[in-house]
Amino acid sequence: MTSPSKPYPPQWEQVADLRVFRTTTQEWEKLIGWRADMQKRGWKLLRVASEGTEMVAVFGRTKGDRAPAPDRLRSAP
Repeated sequence: MTSPSKPYPPQWEQVADLRVFRTTTQEWEKLIGWRADMQKRGWKLLRVASEGTEMVAVFGRTKGDRAPAPDRLRSAP
């Protein structure tokens, strides 16, 4: 297992943007709507583990799945 500050393999950082979320088990159960919203925004739940009394969730989005830069969103004149 990796250190508590980075509960994922280092190579994941090479291919994905990562977000680590720490909470209690009870609060995790209450956050089903938030988790669904993360998935709608393109984040995938990669790992859930417990560390002591905490739940640790790692969400990831491959770097190729990022939203386009703002200049790409403009329509042609």
